[in-house]
Amino acid sequence: MQVYLKQIAILTALLSILIMGSCNKEPEKKVPLDPKVEKFTVSPDFVIEHLYSPADNKNGSWVSMTFDEKGRMIASDQYGALYRLKLPPIGADSSLLKIEKLTFPKVDISANDTSKTKVEMGYAQGLLWAFNSLYVMVNHKGDENLKKGSGLYRLQDTNGDDEFDKITKLISLEGEGEHGPHSVVLGPDGKSIYIIAGNHTDVPKMDSYRLPSNWKEDNLFQLIKDPQGHANDRMAPGGWIAKTDSVGKHWELIGAGFRNPFDLTFNDEGEMFAYDSDMEWDFGMPWYRPTRLMHVTSGSEFGWRTGNSKWSPSYPDNLPAMINIGQGSPTNLIYAGKANFPEKYRKGLFAFDWSFGIIYAIKLEPNGATYNATAEEFISGAPLPLTDGKIGPDGALYFLTGGRKLDSDLYRVYYKKQDEIKEERKNEKLGNETPEQKIRKQLEQYHKPSDVDAIKFIWPYLKHDDRHIRYAARIALEHQPINSWIKLAWKERNIHAITQSHIALARMGHPNLKSNMLKKLMTINIERISLERKIDLLRAFELVISRMGMPNEQDKNLVINYLDKVYPTSINSLNRELSKILVHLGDPQVVGKTLSILFEAKDDSTYQETVTKSSDLILRNPQYGLDIANMLAKTPPAQQIYLATVLSKAKNGWTPEKSEKYFKWFYDAFGFKGGNSYIGFVDRARKLALENVPKSEFAHYNTISGDSLLSKSGTSLAQSEEGPKGPGRGWTMEDALPIVEKNTGDRDLKQGKMLFSSIRCGTCHSFKGEGGTIGPDLTQLGTRFSAKDMLESILNPNDVISDQYASKVFYYKDGTSTLGRLTNEDENTYFISQNPYAPQTIKKILKKDVSEVRLAKVSLMPPGTINQLNESELKDLIAYLMSGGQKNNSASK
Repeated sequence: MQVYLKQIAILTALLSILIMGSCNKEPEKKVPLDPKVEKFTVSPDFVIEHLYSPADNKNGSWVSMTFDEKGRMIASDQYGALYRLKLPPIGADSSLLKIEKLTFPKVDISANDTSKTKVEMGYAQGLLWAFNSLYVMVNHKGDENLKKGSGLYRLQDTNGDDEFDKITKLISLEGEGEHGPHSVVLGPDGKSIYIIAGNHTDVPKMDSYRLPSNWKEDNLFQLIKDPQGHANDRMAPGGWIAKTDSVGKHWELIGAGFRNPFDLTFNDEGEMFAYDSDMEWDFGMPWYRPTRLMHVTSGSEFGWRTGNSKWSPSYPDNLPAMINIGQGSPTNLIYAGKANFPEKYRKGLFAFDWSFGIIYAIKLEPNGATYNATAEEFISGAPLPLTDGKIGPDGALYFLTGGRKLDSDLYRVYYKKQDEIKEERKNEKLGNETPEQKIRKQLEQYHKPSDVDAIKFIWPYLKHDDRHIRYAARIALEHQPINSWIKLAWKERNIHAITQSHIALARMGHPNLKSNMLKKLMTINIERISLERKIDLLRAFELVISRMGMPNEQDKNLVINYLDKVYPTSINSLNRELSKILVHLGDPQVVGKTLSILFEAKDDSTYQETVTKSSDLILRNPQYGLDIANMLAKTPPAQQIYLATVLSKAKNGWTPEKSEKYFKWFYDAFGFKGGNSYIGFVDRARKLALENVPKSEFAHYNTISGDSLLSKSGTSLAQSEEGPKGPGRGWTMEDALPIVEKNTGDRDLKQGKMLFSSIRCGTCHSFKGEGGTIGPDLTQLGTRFSAKDMLESILNPNDVISDQYASKVFYYKDGTSTLGRLTNEDENTYFISQNPYAPQTIKKILKKDVSEVRLAKVSLMPPGTINQLNESELKDLIAYLMSGGQKNNSASK
C-alpha cells in the first residue's frame, strides 16, 4: 500500500511539473503566411508554394509553360521572351530557383543557316516539349519586336550545347490576339501533336478533315450580328482543333465549332477534352451559352456561329457540353493522371478560369460513349488571373497567373501525403473503355473515304440509343459516296435513322433531292415521338430548307400543315424550332400563334444549368462581377426575346391589333438588363420588324416600340450617352495628385455629379441621400479627408478595407468557398447579400457546413474606376466629392 501511495505521489509530482512547464512555456508562434499565398482557398490536405514573380523581376506576364526532358520549366511572356527555370525540390526554399532568359541564333528558316547574331523567340500561348524539341505556338502579328508571326515553330538543339540553334516553322496561321492560336499538346499515341485555336483564327488548308469542310451557318433564325461588332466577320466553323506529326508534314482537322477554347487535354483512355468560353456580352439572351467543358470526339462540331446564330446544344448535328461551368474566361485544362494526388483528382480534370480565379476539379464518370461530369472548386483566390498549368515531373501541380500584362506569379501545389500516393499509383490500372466508347471509336475509323463494306457497318448505328454513337455514325456516312447509301435512306423506317440520314443528305446532297427528303421526313408521326426525336426531326427540316432552298409551293404548304398541328406547345425548345421554320416558310397562322405565347413565355430554370451560380461570382472580381450584378437585378426574359426576334422576320399575318401589341413589347424589353450587347440585339430585331410595316405607319410603330429610349447608335439607352468624354489614361498617384491639387478656378459640379453616376460610384456609395449602401456614405468625405486620401482610396482600393463594408469569405468544410456581405445570422444560418444591385436578394449558408469565416482581401471597388476620365473630368469629380456637392464650398475650386 505504501509503495502504491509513493507511486501516486511521484506521478502527481511529475504531472505538476508537466502542467507548470506547459503553463510557463511560451505559446507557439504561427509562421506568417506568404501574402502571395494567403488569399487562396484550398483543401487543408494540400500545400501551395509561391515560387517566383515574373512581374517583380521585369520578366513580363507569363501565360504558357512546359517541362523539358531534364525537368526544367520553360515559360513564355504573353508579349515577350521565353524563360527556362530550374525549380527547387518540393518544400525547399524558393530562393534556390534558377532562371535564364532564352536567346536564339539568327536562323534562316528556309535554309536553316545559323550565325552568332541573337534574336528572340516568344509571344507564345502554347509550349510543348516533345521529340527532343520545343514546340512554340506564337500568337503575334510580326513586328519590330518579333518578326515571326503566328504559327507553330519547332526549336531544336542540334549540337548538344543546351542552346536552341535551329528554328523551323511548321505552319503559318492567320490569326492573333485573345482569340488566336493557343495551346499545343502531345497526342496520347506519343507520335502526334494537337493544336487548338480560337474563332479569330482561319482554318488553314488541311490534308484531311474528320469534320467535313462544307460547314455553313445552318440557321433559319433571323440573323443579327453582334451590335458591338465582335466577330461580325467570323463565320463557320469558328474555333478548331487539328492534328499533325512531329515535323508538321500532314495536317488533319479533328473538330470545330468552338468559340475560343484555350487548351485541350487527354485522359488515360485517349479521350480528348476542351474548355470553351462564353460570350459575356450575350448574357441574358436565348442564344447565350455558358463556359463549358466538352468531350471532343473525332469529327465533332460544337455549333458556335456569329451573333445570334449559335446552335442549340440539343441539335443532333452538334455535340452538347459535358458540363456548363458558368461565366468566366477559360484558360488551362489539365488531365491530372500523373499527379501525386488522391484518386478522386487523378481520374479527372483541372479547369482554370482566369476572370474569377477558380481552378475547378472535374470528376469524369463514363456514360455510354461519353462521360458525365461533376465539378467542385479545387483552388480559388481573389484576384487570381489563372493562365497556364501543368503536372510537373514531381507529381505536383504548377500554375501561372498573369495575362494582359497583369502581375504574374508561379505557384506549386502538392499533396501532403504524396509518398502514400506514389505507392498507390504503382498498382493503378489505366484505361477502361466502355462498350459504347469502343463502338464509337470503330465508327470513327470511317471518318474518311472507306471501302464499299463501310456502309454495312455504319448504317445500323444511325438508330443507336446513344447520341454520341449516332453522331459518329452520321459523320462516317457523310464521308462515303451518297450513291452507296441513298437507297437505304429512302427505305428506312426507324425514326433516328431517317433523321440522321436526312441530316447527312442535307449536308452532302444535291438540292434536287429536296422534295423527296421533305416528304420522307413527313412520314414520321411528329405527335407521337419523344422530345429528343422531335428536336432531331425539326432540325432535319431546318437543314434541308437552309441548305437546299425554299421548297416549291406545294411542298411548302405540306410542311406548314404538318408542323402547324403541333404549334405552339408547352415546351420552350420546341416552340423555338417550330416558330422559326414556320416564319421562314411564311405560314399565315404563325404570327397569331406566336403572339399568343409571347407575353406569357417563362424561361426554363433548368436550361443550361451551371456549376457556379452567377450570384456567387459577383464579389470574386469586382471588375466583372458588378456587370453580372447589374444583369441579375433585372434579367431579360430569354424565351420572349427569341420569339420576338423570330417575328421580326414575319411578313404575313399581321393586323393593326397584332402589330400594336408586338411593338409595345420592345418598349418594355428595353427595361431589362443584359450583357453589353443586349440593348443592341433588341433594337436590331425591332428595326428589322419595322422594315415590314407600311411606310405610312412606320413613325407610329417606331415611337411605341421605344425609339426615344435609345442612344443614337442603338446599342445603349439614351441616358447612358452621358459619360466621360476622355481620353482616359491609366491614372497613378504621381500623375493624378498634382492635377487635382492645382487650382484652376471653379469646377463644374454638375459634371462631377454626372461622372459620379456614369462611372457607377453611386452603385455602392450614397451621396446626399442617393445611391447604394454597400459602401460608405461619401457626402461628408471632404470634411474628413484630403484629396490625396481620396485618390489613394480610389486608385488602391485594396489597401484599406473597412470592416463595416468588407465582404466576407465563407470557407466550407469541403474546401470550397462563397463570398458575400453578412447581413444577419442566427444560431444555425448566415444570411449574406451578394448583389449590390439587388441587396434584398439573400443567400442562406448553414453554419454546420462552414469551417471558417474571414474578411475578404479584395475591395468591392474595382481598380481603374477613374481611368475613363481626362484631367478636367478628374478634377470635376474630386471637387464634387470634396465639396459635398455644394457650389460655395472652397473645395469646389
